[in-house]
Amino acid sequence: MLQRLVHLLPPRVRAFLRRIPILVRFYRWLRRGKLTRERYVFVALAVLTIIIGIIGTESRAWAPSGALVLTVVGGGLLLKVRALVALLGVVLLMVAFDAWHDPSAVGPGMIATLAITAVLALTLARTRQQLGVQGLRGDSMLLELRDRLRRQGEMPVLPNGWDSQVVLLQAGGSSFGGDFVVSSCDGDRLEVALVDVSGKGTDAGTRALMLSGAFGGLLGSIQSDRFLPACNAYLQRQRWDEGFVTAVHVVVDLATGEFTVESAGHPPAVQFDAGSGSWRVGTAKGVVLGVVPDLRCVPEHGQLLPGDALMLYTDGLVESPGQDLDAGIDRLLGQAERLVPEGFRKGARELVQTMAAARDDDCALVLIWRT
Repeated sequence: MLQRLVHLLPPRVRAFLRRIPILVRFYRWLRRGKLTRERYVFVALAVLTIIIGIIGTESRAWAPSGALVLTVVGGGLLLKVRALVALLGVVLLMVAFDAWHDPSAVGPGMIATLAITAVLALTLARTRQQLGVQGLRGDSMLLELRDRLRRQGEMPVLPNGWDSQVVLLQAGGSSFGGDFVVSSCDGDRLEVALVDVSGKGTDAGTRALMLSGAFGGLLGSIQSDRFLPACNAYLQRQRWDEGFVTAVHVVVDLATGEFTVESAGHPPAVQFDAGSGSWRVGTAKGVVLGVVPDLRCVPEHGQLLPGDALMLYTDGLVESPGQDLDAGIDRLLGQAERLVPEGFRKGARELVQTMAAARDDDCALVLIWRT
């Protein structure tokens, strides 16, 4: 391929390039395959750089010297650091050639632009090399992880007489956040866990991605009363120094409506009683995950009758600096009164958006109701 690319050049250009010893040695080096995986991309960018540099000496309208920035950007996206440095050497050689041919064509502005672009390209290439991914594969991996996290947060299809809604709103419009949901439905048994990793946005998103897979594997595969202790033991083994993790775990018998709520430092669940038309704050308590080796929780038991609902949420909806948590819960329940006439499915997202409007934090809401 390298020979075909060279033969595409005009004879005059090939003759001129043969007079430059460094280019001849460079060509022979490439022929030996020192850059086995990247050499084709590198050769294409190097040849493009040479073409831009040579044609630019004849016609600035077709190939201005500033167009060399495009090859630098391409190298930053597609090459490793070693190959990118070699490409930058070709770019520097072409800039020197243009300056020798026409000094007015290479000004301080163009040199500064190329230098800044080269630094950014090297930073990008070094980051990708540390990750061990090529090209834009790193971005694709993040997108795949984000989509996997979203799919894992979807509630399973519930039998007739039951419905649910999950709303996740990340801080700053980020695709990643510290709040996530894992759920499992096996026949008439529904298990849901809402987890809040300390921090917000992308900072907490990496830990949330890791924990969602671990907690999702535990949910439904061990006894429900051992779920939070197992999550606590997992976090204890990680020995993380970054913040803490809270969680609320709910088990619902879809045949009878009986449920159990366990909390690990999480804001209390609330239940809507269709008979009285009021919301009741739950009593489940427990220590945050990963702090103590032996986690002990005080569960809460109840029953959902037709028309009743159970609401789980994270502190991003109720916590405000300098204000009591109970006051935030009261505001949430005041806004939740609108869910009843509008319907839980329609009003859940509006409730989250209203409560999160004055806050810059990850927010999550899970509603389970019996129709």
